[in-house]
Amino acid sequence: MSNAGRREDPRESPTSATATSLIGSDRSVRDLVGKQFRPDIEGLRAVAVLAVVLFHADLPGLGGGFVGVDVFFVISGFLITGLLWREVSSSGGVRLRKFYGARARRLLPASAFVGVVTMVASAMLLPPLQVQSVTLDGILSALYVSNYRFISSGVKYFGKQDVLAPSPFQHYWSLGVEEQFYILWPLLIVCAAWLIRRAHKRGRKTAEATTSSVRPYVVVLALVAAVSFAFSFLMTYLVPPVAFFSLPTRAWQLALGGLVALTVVHWRRLSTRSAAFVGWTGLVMILLACTLLSGETSYPGTAALLPTIGAMLVIGAGCAEPSRGVGRALGVPVMGAIGRVSYSWYLWHWPVLVLTPPLLGHQIGLGVKLIAVLVSLGLAVLTVRFVENPFRFAERVRTSPAVSLGLGGVATAAAVCVGLVVYLAVPTPVGRGPAIEPVVASAQPVSPGSPQAAYEAAVQDAFAAVEEAVEASVDLQAVPSNLSPPLTSGSSEQLGMLSGGCLRILPFDSEQPECATGDTASATTVALIGDSRAAMFNPAFKRIAEQRHWRLLMMAKAGCSITDLPITTTFNALAEGIQRCSEWRDHVMERLRVERPKLIVVSSSRAYDATGTHTMVPGLKKYDDAWLASLTDVVEELRSTGAKVLVLGPTADPPAPVPLCLSGHLDDATACAARRGPEHGPGMVAEAKAIEAGGGQYADITKLFCSENRCPAIVGNTMVYFDAGHVTREYSEFLVPALGALADRALAQQ
Repeated sequence: MSNAGRREDPRESPTSATATSLIGSDRSVRDLVGKQFRPDIEGLRAVAVLAVVLFHADLPGLGGGFVGVDVFFVISGFLITGLLWREVSSSGGVRLRKFYGARARRLLPASAFVGVVTMVASAMLLPPLQVQSVTLDGILSALYVSNYRFISSGVKYFGKQDVLAPSPFQHYWSLGVEEQFYILWPLLIVCAAWLIRRAHKRGRKTAEATTSSVRPYVVVLALVAAVSFAFSFLMTYLVPPVAFFSLPTRAWQLALGGLVALTVVHWRRLSTRSAAFVGWTGLVMILLACTLLSGETSYPGTAALLPTIGAMLVIGAGCAEPSRGVGRALGVPVMGAIGRVSYSWYLWHWPVLVLTPPLLGHQIGLGVKLIAVLVSLGLAVLTVRFVENPFRFAERVRTSPAVSLGLGGVATAAAVCVGLVVYLAVPTPVGRGPAIEPVVASAQPVSPGSPQAAYEAAVQDAFAAVEEAVEASVDLQAVPSNLSPPLTSGSSEQLGMLSGGCLRILPFDSEQPECATGDTASATTVALIGDSRAAMFNPAFKRIAEQRHWRLLMMAKAGCSITDLPITTTFNALAEGIQRCSEWRDHVMERLRVERPKLIVVSSSRAYDATGTHTMVPGLKKYDDAWLASLTDVVEELRSTGAKVLVLGPTADPPAPVPLCLSGHLDDATACAARRGPEHGPGMVAEAKAIEAGGGQYADITKLFCSENRCPAIVGNTMVYFDAGHVTREYSEFLVPALGALADRALAQQ
């Protein structure tokens, strides 16, 4: 995190100002700025970094330690806003080059150094395909925009990964938020000062009196805080990664810290007893957040108020009594020592924790994690001694904003260049095992008009051929050298091949193009509908349609269940308004009534709960009553078009994106195999009953992917999944005989 507020060289007056209690509108109060150092803030930084580090080490009882970042935000808002207000109220403006230069020399050399070491270590320890992703994270972290990469990638901050390590740069998201804050906050203050002068230019107030009045700035920050909190509150339920990682949804915490700085005269009026009560209350709130919150909490949302207000109270109480009450506890030497290395410790702790398991070759327990934390603390002490302090206090750098900015630019450019070299130097992963004959399954279609038993036998024969190939691949160790598709086939390329552009993926998009393939002149129309899990079977049904001279319609929208799940909260209604799933379903039903297909095949993820939300929401319950009831309803509605309805059962989800996993386990493909969850058996029985109640047919397709207990990532030489759940085009086409037999049986059933 930012090291503003650290004990600084006394020659560096702007930094000294950031380390003090800050200011009100009276000049007498403004003159107090920079007169004292705040050891309680240094100690609060120690509390924050300890909470984060021990949370990442999975220390029991500290499930909410991630709130340490929120405390950092409040501290930064307090210190930086106070510094800026002091300057604008005394001089009417902000010396932007000096401000940015100070931030650059303090933050960029250390973060760039840790980033370079992390990228090089990752290249030596992580799977090649993951190295490319991690290196891109490192480059964007050096540019302080990695938080938006994590948003676009749908990173789950609280997700646990047993097979692949998370990005060792994931913690840089908060540094991105702070750096973006440092860039934009001075501009906000300068613009506010300009607008205030403009508003009063015809009045009697002098420019100095206008810019030294604190009230307009309080109004500006209060407005920023209110708008940001409202946006954060909504995004927590609509798009959680945006709420967690972005500056607009975190700005309210920085702004609240700033409001403490602007109202310091009121905090200074607290009596000794009141200040002690307020300060201890604030610290207790932070500690309660660390122990009561967890990865299951919808965060930030309203839950973030607990640590944020707690940090405000601690800082505000210290404005009155910085060395008494909670300030005395926070000001002890050991807390000060931890606070002084907190920035570098924050930088080091996560990559050390993430890279230790691949270094040792196995997962690590709490004891080893705590040792890794201590190692990262040692690295932090060395970094402060040999990287942070030399650049911060070098006379030539300290006295020249231009040199400071140049130093920051060189550090950033060096990190980016190292990242590009690592990215380009990573070898393309290729299977090390012997080539394997491509798997082929074949079956003859049953002649129309045959007895039902013939269709049942055809399904059994087609399934048996696939099951044999799956069973033969369960214990496959070495990734074959002729793996198809290759590990480097991108997920976007695969998705495009699967859907032919017919999978709707954009929010607000409720239209569905015709997307007819096969024999488009045929009188027999078959429709494949659902979400992206339906799109993954499109290559198979396209082949089936060509073989049987059917006209195939594919209608799918990513993230939208074909079932009409009840919307039970306002936030789900808002999400629905953005995703337009209901409108898309209505459009699909309208098309089906016009097209009147003979058969409708439904495939969908089971990752939708009773409120219609997706798996990123904690507390998901699969196969619940709402899901089952909606299945019956949708099958009845589909049957009303006159079509037969075939619902495909779920497939197992691998523990990690398969290409990435295999690139790190070229000699042990079993590490990337999926396993059937215990809920699948009873859940599929319940689904079958619900679908049959609606007049449809249910197909358990588990054996097309899994043996008794394991679902291999490779069958023959064919990679089954191109990510963590969607099948490749090649495997979809391998399933043509089995899926064709299911479709034939469904059409023939009376």
